[in-house]
This record gives sequence, C-alpha cells and structure tokens, in this order.
Amino acid sequence: MAERPPSEDDSIKEDAKRVGRQAGKSVGSWDYSRPIYPHNIHPALVPGISLDEQRRKYSVDKIVFAVAGVLAVAFVIWGLISPENVGVVANAAYGWVTTNLSWLFSAVATIVLFSLLALAFTRYGRIPLGKDGEKPEFSTFSWVAMLFAAGLGIGVMFWGPAEPLTYFISPPPMTNAPESTEAMQFALAQTYFHWGFHAWAMYALVGGAVAYVAYRRGRSLLMSSIFRRLFGARQTDGFAGRLVDIFAIIATLFGTAAALGIAALQIGEGVTIVAGVSEITNTVLAIIIAVLMVGFIVSAVSGVARGIRYLSNINIVFTIGIVALVFFLGPTLFLLNLLPSAVMEYIGSFFDLMARSGAWGQETIDFQSAWTVYYWAWWISWSPFVGIFIARISRGRTIRQFILGVILIPSSLLFVAYGVMGATAIWMRREGKPGFDEEMGAPQVLFTMVDNLPFAEWLPLVIMVILAIFFITAADSASVVMGILTTRGRQDPPKLIVVFWGLVMGGIAFIMLILGDETALEGLQSLVIITAVPFAIIMLLIIVA
Repeated sequence: MAERPPSEDDSIKEDAKRVGRQAGKSVGSWDYSRPIYPHNIHPALVPGISLDEQRRKYSVDKIVFAVAGVLAVAFVIWGLISPENVGVVANAAYGWVTTNLSWLFSAVATIVLFSLLALAFTRYGRIPLGKDGEKPEFSTFSWVAMLFAAGLGIGVMFWGPAEPLTYFISPPPMTNAPESTEAMQFALAQTYFHWGFHAWAMYALVGGAVAYVAYRRGRSLLMSSIFRRLFGARQTDGFAGRLVDIFAIIATLFGTAAALGIAALQIGEGVTIVAGVSEITNTVLAIIIAVLMVGFIVSAVSGVARGIRYLSNINIVFTIGIVALVFFLGPTLFLLNLLPSAVMEYIGSFFDLMARSGAWGQETIDFQSAWTVYYWAWWISWSPFVGIFIARISRGRTIRQFILGVILIPSSLLFVAYGVMGATAIWMRREGKPGFDEEMGAPQVLFTMVDNLPFAEWLPLVIMVILAIFFITAADSASVVMGILTTRGRQDPPKLIVVFWGLVMGGIAFIMLILGDETALEGLQSLVIITAVPFAIIMLLIIVA
C-alpha cells in the first residue's frame, strides 16, 4: 500500500510539536507576553509543554516566605496583646465589606459559574491539562474523594444538619412561614445554593487556570503564573506576582486556622457527650488542637499520594457510612419524600436565588450579609488554597472533564449528604425530639441529632474521628500548597517548609482559643472574609488571563 503523502495539517502538527519541544529545552528564554506560534495556531492548541520538561531549579522565594511569615507572626502577637481589638477591627471591616460590596461577590459568583460552563462545551474543552495523551495521575475515585474532603471538609458535619434547620426555623425574608411544609423544601434548596455549583465553580476557576499554565504551558505551579500573559513576564516575576502569591498564602493560612478552631470546638462538643462532662476547658481544646496539628503535619510530610489520598479515601467511606446510618436509622420514608422535591426546588429557584439583592429591602440585605455574601466571600478566600490543590491532583484530565467534574460531582455528593443530615434535623425539630429547642447552637445540632437516633450510642466517637480526618485532609493540603507558593512552584516542597506552615496554622488557632475569648476566633473568621475582596477582582482577571 502506498504511503499517504504528508498533508498541510500534518505539517502544521509537526511544526507545533517542534515548537513545544524547543520551548521545553529553552528554560528562561520563553517570552509569554509575545508568544510566536507556527501558522498562527492558538496557544491552547499547541501540544503541551510539561512542567517537568522545563528542568527548572526550585528554591525558597525569600521575599514571599519572609513577608508572609512576618505578617502571620505579627497577627499572632497582635492577638496576644489585644484580642478584643482584633475582634473589633475585624468585625468593623467585615461589616463594611458585606454592606458595600455584596453586589461584587454576587456578580463574581455568577460570572465565574456561567463562564466555566460555557468554556467546558467549546472546542477548548478537549484540551488536556498536561501533554497530549497524558493519563490522569490519580484514579477517579481518589480524585473525587480528595475534591470532596479538601473542599467541603468539616462543613458537611458542622453545617449539614445545622444550616437547613436554621432556615426552617427562620426562613429567608419574603419566602415561607417559619416551620411550614414549604419552609422544609426551601431550607434545603437555600443550603444547596450556598454549598453547590457556585462554590465549586470558584474552586474550578483557580484550579483549572493553575493546572493549565503549569501542566500545559510549562509555567510554575503558582497563582501568579496565571497572569504571565496579562501582566508580562517582568511584573509576574517581580512585585505584582509576588504580591499575588503572598496574598494567597495569607488567605490560606488564616482560613485554615479558623477552620481548625471550628473543628476543635465541635470535637469538644463531642467530648462532652462521650466523656459526660458539662463544659470543655481551654486545656482540653489545646490538647485537641495539638493532636490535629501532629496528624496533619505527618500526613503532609508523607506526600500527596500517600498521605492525603489515603486519608481522603478513608474519610469518604466513613462519611458515606454515617450518612447511610442516619438515613436508615432516621426518618427514611420522610427523607425519600423530601429530598427529590428539595432538589427540584433548588433547580426551580436557582435564578430567583441569584437575583436577590439589596433592592429587596433591609431584611434581605441583613440575610444576604449574614449568609449568602458571607459564603461567596468565604469560597473566594479559600479558592487559592483549594484551587491550587485541585490543580495538583488533576493533571492529565481534560478541561471539560475538570470543569464538569469539579462542579458537578462534589455538588451531587453534597446534595445527598446535606439533604439527609439537614432533613433529619428538621424532622426531629418537628417531632419535638429532646434537645431541639430555640437555644441550641450550631455546634450542638449534629451531636443532638445523633443522640436521638436508635442504636447509635457509639456514633459520636466515630464522628469525632471523621471530623479530625476531615480537618487533617484539608490542613495538610493547605500546608503543601503554601509550601508550593514559597518555593517558586515546586510540586513536592521541602518537608521543613511544609511543617513550618503547619505549625503556624495550628499556632494561630491555638493562641486564639487559649485566650478564652471567642471574640478572637470570630475576628479571625471575619479577617478571612476580608481577604476575599482583592481575590474577587483577581478571579475576574483570571477569566481574562
């Protein structure tokens, strides 16, 4: 059979491959601000330039490391000297942000979601986040487990039963009567809105952008690498790029420290049930934090593949088991009737939920500030950490697989988990079960619900283990990400760097709690929200870049 003569398309492909190989060999000579591609091929269609092929030498970025470290230590000193002042300043700033910039957060959440969905179904959706033909690094199950554990974490157990119950007792303004049948469905729909597609779209934007520039274009695994073509190589490698990376570290550091404090408080609630004590002291909370610190440092040092993947696989099995137990030991028939209607309520009210704004009146403004805008700001502030970690575990997936997988798969799991946990709490409230009164706080809802399940006396201890693993998984992911950001994008940062950031995270939460003043912890959470303001703008720039 005669050999087919080379066509013009074959020539274009060969030229493109040659450019890719040459780019991989010429470290430091690639001008990303003015790229030249054969036959004017769009850069996204040029065969991938692996980050590994760059033969880049990594070292600690002393400026990024020093500035971020000094800011963290300064904050700890401030908290030691004047914790009340921390709370006052943070809450004042938080109030200003939620009052004056609510529209910005809502706009960012909506633009990001629909921009990504549109991108997924274009021809660029077939582009792999890696070289052509490269296989995914992790199995689909491990990938989903790490997404679920790193992005949702403690929220499933903490807010899963508490948030829907809150909306059932006190529905959002201009919706339904308190504790009515309609309020049940809308309570779950409102929860899905806060924890579903919008949240994961923000993570997907940052994660997809970082994965593309690192594994497809051969740049460093840094937040700043996204803006190389937008800002130019000089600014990206200089002040502007370092500022982006420093801010990503600070947001990750404070966000994870606040989560550690929340985890310690809820585990403390479990200790009161298991140990039969009436109050948890600061000493017990300090021990809880110390154990969690040791756990996530050990996990982070062991590496992503051995540590985080192993714990994620264990925890998703445990979480499915807990949700299944609540489903079968709780009001099974009630759940089967309510959950499908709640999902349909969410879908039917999707655009109505997005359209709420300050124009709806003061009550809506107050609700949006306390809940919706708070969540949008929280997801934005966590997007550098979760996004970079998702990029690290998503090498080899196509852009379409990445976007749809990151947005839809964890959201679907969340709908089931939050539906079962939240609807069970609502049912117990309606049935007048012991402990479900007006005075019950959010940390108490989970253990009060479990305490009312039959044959589940042993469950609080298991839940405490799950809460600990959930935090360890998120915290060691954060330690690795901050190590990457301080070593110029090294995918396996030195263990000492990872341990340092782990100790700093635990130290911040530890100091806040041993002060014996919850205002400090609440102020820390408010500071996390404040960090979302510049990142809201950065996320819009990512779409352009």
